[in-house]
Amino acid sequence: MGLISIIRKQKLKDKELRVLMLGLDNSGKTTIVKSLLGQDVKQVSPTMGFNIETVDYHDYIINIWDVGGQSSLRPFWFNYFEKTDSLIWVIDSLSLERLQENFIEFKKILIEDRLIGSNFLILLNKIDLIEDKAKIQQLITKIINLLQLEEIKNHNWKVLPVSAFTGENLHNGIDWIVDEYKSRMNII
Repeated sequence: MGLISIIRKQKLKDKELRVLMLGLDNSGKTTIVKSLLGQDVKQVSPTMGFNIETVDYHDYIINIWDVGGQSSLRPFWFNYFEKTDSLIWVIDSLSLERLQENFIEFKKILIEDRLIGSNFLILLNKIDLIEDKAKIQQLITKIINLLQLEEIKNHNWKVLPVSAFTGENLHNGIDWIVDEYKSRMNII
């Protein structure tokens, strides 16, 4: 009976994911989390430090670590890498002048050994404010090229256009994270 209890506990633990959400300040990280939780997204304050929120999603418990993106907080991002299953990198699609800054910060994270094996979901946020929808695909291509994602060999990755405000594509992103985790952990 003791062995069965241990196996059950391990199975429950296998369905718990640690997701680290990073990105520059004002990219919409906290708004994305609030949207996933079904909370009001009209009033969101910048995250000073970090918040941990738990999302129950299709029999999985997803603990999202939402860490502030201000330049003064970025040196502390490395304190949150332990046991990360997935990294969500959020980019403000309306702030194209900050793409180079995104590239620099993202490259620092890519070399971190504690993230080996984690998958990377890059969310291109605020697409609800882009009127020309054809520009979204062009922007995705630009992000893939700028971040040099096709050169990444030790992480699975995906770029997904989303809207934290409307919730568009957010559940597709979480589905991808869970599917990647299940595949990596050989969970049926």
